[in-house]
Formats: sequence, structure tokens, C-alpha cells
Amino acid sequence: MFKRFLLALLCWALAPYTASAIDKFVIKDIRVVGLQRIAAGTVFNYLPVKVGDTITDKNVEEAIRSLYKTGFFRDVRLARQGNVLVVTVVERPSIAGVRLLGTKEFSEEDLKKSLKQFGLAEGRVFNRSLLDRIEQELRQQYFSRGYYAVIIKPTVTPLERNRVDLTIDVHEGSPARIRSINLVGNSIYKDKELRGLFTLGPRPWWAFFSSRDQYSKQALTGDLERLRFHYQDRGYLDFRITSTQVSITPDKSQIYITINMEEGRKYRVKGTRLAGRFPVPEKELAALITIKPGDVFSRRQVTEISKAITDRMANDGYAFANVNPEPEIDKKKSEVFFTFHVDPGKRVYVRRVNFTGNTATQDEVLRRETRQLESGWYSAEQIKRSRIRLQRLGFFEDVNIETPPVAGTPDQVDVNVKVKERATGNILFGVGYSDTDGVIVNASVTQSNLFGSGRELSMSFDNSQSTTNFNVRYVNPYYTQDGVSRGFNVFTSTVDAAQAGTAAYNTTTVGGGVFYSIPLSEDNRVFFGVDVEQIQIETNTTSAQVAQDFVARYGDNNVMLKATASWAKDTLDSTLLPTQGSIHRISGEVAVPGSDITYYKLSYLAGRYWPVTERTTFKAKFEIGIGGGFGDTTELPFYKNYFAGGSTTVRGYKSRSLGPSDTLPPNDPIGGNRRILVNAEYLFPMPGVSQEEKSMRLSLFADGGMVFGRDQRADLGELRYSAGLAFNWFSPVGPLSFSLAKPLNAREGDRTESFQFTLGVPFR
Repeated sequence: MFKRFLLALLCWALAPYTASAIDKFVIKDIRVVGLQRIAAGTVFNYLPVKVGDTITDKNVEEAIRSLYKTGFFRDVRLARQGNVLVVTVVERPSIAGVRLLGTKEFSEEDLKKSLKQFGLAEGRVFNRSLLDRIEQELRQQYFSRGYYAVIIKPTVTPLERNRVDLTIDVHEGSPARIRSINLVGNSIYKDKELRGLFTLGPRPWWAFFSSRDQYSKQALTGDLERLRFHYQDRGYLDFRITSTQVSITPDKSQIYITINMEEGRKYRVKGTRLAGRFPVPEKELAALITIKPGDVFSRRQVTEISKAITDRMANDGYAFANVNPEPEIDKKKSEVFFTFHVDPGKRVYVRRVNFTGNTATQDEVLRRETRQLESGWYSAEQIKRSRIRLQRLGFFEDVNIETPPVAGTPDQVDVNVKVKERATGNILFGVGYSDTDGVIVNASVTQSNLFGSGRELSMSFDNSQSTTNFNVRYVNPYYTQDGVSRGFNVFTSTVDAAQAGTAAYNTTTVGGGVFYSIPLSEDNRVFFGVDVEQIQIETNTTSAQVAQDFVARYGDNNVMLKATASWAKDTLDSTLLPTQGSIHRISGEVAVPGSDITYYKLSYLAGRYWPVTERTTFKAKFEIGIGGGFGDTTELPFYKNYFAGGSTTVRGYKSRSLGPSDTLPPNDPIGGNRRILVNAEYLFPMPGVSQEEKSMRLSLFADGGMVFGRDQRADLGELRYSAGLAFNWFSPVGPLSFSLAKPLNAREGDRTESFQFTLGVPFR
């Protein structure tokens, strides 16, 4: 009975072939029957026989198999009518539409893109087995994110003209929540400390929006690697995770994770040595080995040493150098000896430097910032430097550099630079706000990348309750081929200081100047310029006493020839939103002898950014300034005074409010001739924002600062401090900044202001 069943099953399986058995003959013509959408030429293209061939049982089977493989047909049969080969086909239905219902964890757009890559999309041929595979794959994706109760129900609805409509209905349910993580085998470190390494775990009662307890296979794999790294970074070389069990309750709502481990013993380093071939001085490579005999073994340190040696080799053209740290373990003494095997590979040079994504910016602008030269030896340091210089132009949202090998050559690479341009030119009319100047109405025509040449031309008009400014500025960053820049500016400004919250007076300034920037090295520049300014001061009996005294002494119309000079060392990786590097700047401004008034101002700024994690940064900044008069001018002009307080100096205090006040009521701030500012911030991305979004970030900050008058002692105990939360966004309409600050040591008479924001004012 069973044999007859197998025989019948075999006959049924071979039916498509045996039923089409044809006697041998020479094909005089081929006719295709049953086509609806597919062209006959497509069938002829896939048929392994043609007119004039002799048909046999073998090529009949080949023909049927070839047409089935296309996936276009549900049935294929071959028959003979005289000397004509008749191919009868039944087409698979086409997909009229695909609908996804209930998918919240994955975006519908992303899912449809994935389905299209698999071949399940509108207009494609429908294949039931493909739909089944996609259903299983989608279920696995939900399982990987902890949705074990997910129900996926695909529905195929036949339509006229041999079409089908596909609906994939997903009932996601709730993700399984982690109830506990049980650690077994640890005695050196407590459970609480080790669980602190995990991104997964039971959710604290207060963390309402946390997804920490949502199980993910990928997240667990990362947590296990962090656990392994924690031990191996502290000497436990033979630490291992023996098993991991993930169990789920019958209702698929709770997950229990058990991790079994063997800690092993703590190892110390017995010694190190280099082996292999050294095309660069061996002493330089040996100096990069920071592990000393007797040190506790650290996986992190070994990895960093390998990377440092690899980077050093790459700077001399050995782009594919390999450094393999080989341990020799003495388990009896709990010691390990490391041999760093160096294989430099072939020395590599760069064939081409290619640029993509720069639709507006000329190649020349990018190429002159690129330090890696074509036909030169590959240098990892020069490529890294090129990326930083391109980012600092301010023309691009992102800069990505890849170095693929040239096919067929072991010693060449291309450097492919891909940029994403930001809008660098605009005609703007808008309204902004600054806690300093209140509502600002502005109009400007700005092009910081004029005709894609990298030159800047701008004309701007700003009008607020306290100031009216008009400025025309032109800068050529490559006035000479070696990077000397030159610029011109013409400006006029009217200030009503009382409206800015400071001592009452009015000034009108008209001027213009020229300025230069000279590169001394990759990171060092000097700047100098000359301006001519005419300042008209208006006062009356209600004006601030400081303004009345100055006009009585020096007159109400001052013409100055002003010289400026500065030096800057700038290693920041971005001009707009830096994440690492430092900046040091010394600046000087002097009204030269022969001017109606003579004065000087000196300032020093130091700032540094330290990456804490891949997406977070710690920033510290210090600034000090001093000024005064010389010659016949005994004091710094009051309208050149320093101010502190507000969103760009010490948040939490009203703009320009810190420091000396005028002697006349209402005793408004007048600034001073010395200023100290300090700032520390922890910068991190906006929660929920994609990793590619780099134009906005949050920060926890602490500010400090104070302004001192000419007759005051600069007492650090007088500095005012604040702390709070800030949000910065380089928005399409300009920089936008919000801060919420709490003054930490405000004193009687201080003017505090917790919430401050600016729009269209550069970030601090």
C-alpha cells in the first residue's frame, strides 16, 4: 500500500514533464499560447531552443525548467502541432497593490522599500512562496525587538485581469518586558555593578518613557560584549560567558535572562616586544607601546596600542598595515607576554581624489582644503585633516571620506569625498529675538559661498529697539594661493543704550576697513586689520553720568584709526557645532596715536571640547579681557566697555546686567574695563533625533563671570555663577538657542532671568 502511494506521488510530481513528452522533430515555428501581460519576446528570450533546432526529451525538460525559473508562470506545457512547437503557459497574477496595516514599530515607508527589494511590490509578479518567506522574516524582525505576541496575517484578494491585492495586517501586541537579569558565577564584582553596564534591564518605576526593559537580541549581544570588556579591561584575560538563557512566560509578556560566567584570574603583563617588518623606525613604534611589565592586563590598552601602531604606519603610506597582538599566557603565574606582530603590507599611494555631492561648490574650493594629494603616498593623518578643514568651511552639513582600493592593484586607493551641502546663500527678511536687544527686524542678502567659489559677500540691515545696523562685507579666503585671506567691510550703527537695558546715551558710528588673515600652519593663524571709525555721541541731562562726563572731557565727536591684531590656534572639528578639539585666541585692538581718543583692549580665550561618547561632548571655556586708555585718554571709552550677563555670557542673569552701574538713577549697568568668563557644558543629542541629525543638541551647563570697573579690584569671589539646561539648533532661519538657568549665588540688586532665548544670534 505504501509503495503504491509513493509511486502515485512520484508520477504526480513528474506530471508537468511526462505529460509534455514530445517525439523528436525539427522546429519550423514556435507559437506561445496563454500570454496576457508578458510579451512573447520574453518567452523566446528564455527558451533554450529556437527555430531550426531538433527537439528532444532533454531540451523539452530544459525549456520547461527555464521558463519556470523566471517566476512569471504558474504552469508551462510544451506540445507539437505538425512541425510547430506550441508553448502553453499560465501566468502568475501581478500585484495590483500592497497595503500594510498596524505597523507602528517599523515605518510603512521603510517596510515597503524592503518588500520592493524582495520583489513584492506593485506591478511585480506575485509568488506565494515569496510572501511566506517575507512573513517569516517580518516575524523574526518583531521577535528581535521583543514583540513575541505579534500576529501577522497576509491576505491575497484576487482581482480581474489576473491581478491580486495584497494586505499584510499586523497586530503587534505589546513588547515583552524584561522582568529580571540573573547573573551566575560572579564573585569579584557585585550584581548591581555589573547590571549597571547593561542597556537592558527592568525599568525603574520613575522612568516612564524608558525602553530599557524592552528586549532586543542585538541589545543583549552588545550588553554581553560590554560585560566581557569590563572584565578583560581589568586583568581577567580568560573571562568567558559560558551560557545565556532567555526565557519567556506563556503569555509572552515577561522575559527572564540568566547569564552564566567564569571570571578566571587576574593577569599581569610580563613584558612586550615587537616582531615583523618595520618600514618606519622601530623606536617610534616601540614608544607607542604604553604597557609596562607588572601592569594589570587591559584589553582596551592593547587595542589602543594596536591602533596607534596601525595609524603611525598609515601616515607613511601603509594603509593596509595589520598589527596582531599575540598573547603568551602563563596560567601558573597569571602572567601574559604580548608580541605585537607588525605586517605593513604594501606601501599605498592615492590614485585620485574624487568629490561628490558638491552641486553648488566648485571642486577647486574642496581641493584646496584637501591635504591628501593625488599621486602622493597615502596618509591617514592628512585625510583626517582634510575632513576637518572641509567641515570648518561651514558649507556642508556632513563630510564623509572613504578610501576604497583600486580594483586590480594592491598598492593604490582612491579617496572619495562625499559632502552634503547646506544652504549658504539667502535673501532674508525676518523677525528675531535676543534677550539683549529684544525684537529684531532684519533684512539681509548673504552668500557665504559666492558662485561656489568659497568667497563671502553679505549686505545686512538689523533694526531692534536698541540698535540699527547696516553692514556690507566681502571676504576672499584665498586672496593668495597659499591661503592668505583679505576682506573689506563698510558699516554704520546707531545705538540707543537705554533700550538695551544699560546706561542711557545715543551713539552713531560710521566706518569701514580692511582685514587680512595669514596662515602660519594648519592650526595657527594671525589676523590684522585697519578700520576708520567716526562716533557721534548724543547726551542730555537725563543721560547716564558716565556718558556726560566722557563728552565733557573728550567731546561728542570722535574719529579713530583703529588697528586690530590677533593670533588663533584652532583645532576644532567644526565651526558651527564642534565635538572635539581646542581653540586659543589672543586679540588686541588699539586706537592709534593721532586719533581723537586713544585706547587699547586685550583679550584671551581658551576653549576645549572632549568627546565623552560617540555622540556626547564635554566643553570648557575661559575668557579674560582688559582695556584702558593711553596718551591723552585716561580711560577706556565707555561705549567700548565689556559687559556680562545674558545668553552669550552668563545665563540666568539679565543681559549686560553684571558689574558696575551708573551713579545716576535708575543706576543702569555701564560695563567695565575688565571681564572674566568661565563656562563648562556637557553636550548631548536631542532624544529621539536620528544619528544623522547634527544641527541640534542639548547641553547641561554651568556659567560664571563678572565685569569690573576701573577703580575696582578684580576679585574672583565676586564672580556670579549659574547652571541649567540649553537647547541649540542651527535652524533653516538661523541659529536658535533656548536656555533655562538658575543663578547659584545671586546677590541683592542682581537682575536675574531664568528663561532666555535668541533667534538669529550666533551660538556662544
